[in-house]
Amino acid sequence: MISTKTMGKKASSSSMAVAAIWWFVVYLTMTTTCCWAAPKPSFDDNFSIMWSENHFKTSEDGQTWFLSLDNDTGCGFQTKQKYRFGWFSMKLKLVGGDSAGVVTAYYMCTEDGAGPTRDELDFEFLGNRTGEPYLIQTNIYKNGTGNREMRHKLWFDPTLDYHTYSILWNSHQIIFFVDRVPVRVYKNADYENDFFPNQKPMYLFSSIWNADDWATRGGLEKTDWKKAPFVSSYKDFTVDGCQWKEPYPDCVSTTTQHWWDQYEAWHLTKDQKLDFAWVERNLVIYDYCKDTERFPKLPEECSLSPWD
Repeated sequence: MISTKTMGKKASSSSMAVAAIWWFVVYLTMTTTCCWAAPKPSFDDNFSIMWSENHFKTSEDGQTWFLSLDNDTGCGFQTKQKYRFGWFSMKLKLVGGDSAGVVTAYYMCTEDGAGPTRDELDFEFLGNRTGEPYLIQTNIYKNGTGNREMRHKLWFDPTLDYHTYSILWNSHQIIFFVDRVPVRVYKNADYENDFFPNQKPMYLFSSIWNADDWATRGGLEKTDWKKAPFVSSYKDFTVDGCQWKEPYPDCVSTTTQHWWDQYEAWHLTKDQKLDFAWVERNLVIYDYCKDTERFPKLPEECSLSPWD
């Protein structure tokens, strides 16, 4: 007969053995994760150069990308995959110094080129004369019709460091974010309409190009080519969206299987409303929905509240 004391010793030894094995498994998991972590996606994993490959460079580790503009040409890239709805995010550092006339564009579009029936969601960063603030222009196209511009100031210098620019797109709203702060909210209606792009899949693009006929003070400030090349840089592309597959992907309609298409993503959160109110008070330069001279009858989407 085994004594209680002996049984206790055996139980203790058994527990210690189990604990030792458990800690060994934890150690092995940690070291394996540490030493065999999956490599970060390269540029080629997600993107293709649209034009002027000799104006495109990468860092030594391949994780930072540079587009340059000179008086010969600019450069651009696009995703290899089309998407319909999701979250799309990238870190950008914009051209520093005197960048008047230069536009860095970061946008989504249904096609490569300004087709007459395209849908498009635009971030355009408008260059400046030294010491003047950068402006962000956003625009939305549906079936080739845009003219839905808004312009904002920024609360930081976007040429000194990388900042995150994101688009949330679902069947209920489109939100443009800067460092997770919503700067523009564009709502859909509960009826079929001609202003909310939600039918066609889009690629994501970025480019740098000369637009000194309109970009800085309406074209009064021209590009100073002595300052060329002008360089914008990119990193940390993140996408969580519905990849388009012909004829239709599984998530072609609202399914609420993804966080970006659940109820919480159909409206601004409480904290986002506070941030958005601050943006509305302090950073808006131009809003087409308030331009009654340009639009004596305001477009119908202007009646939809971003707060709902």
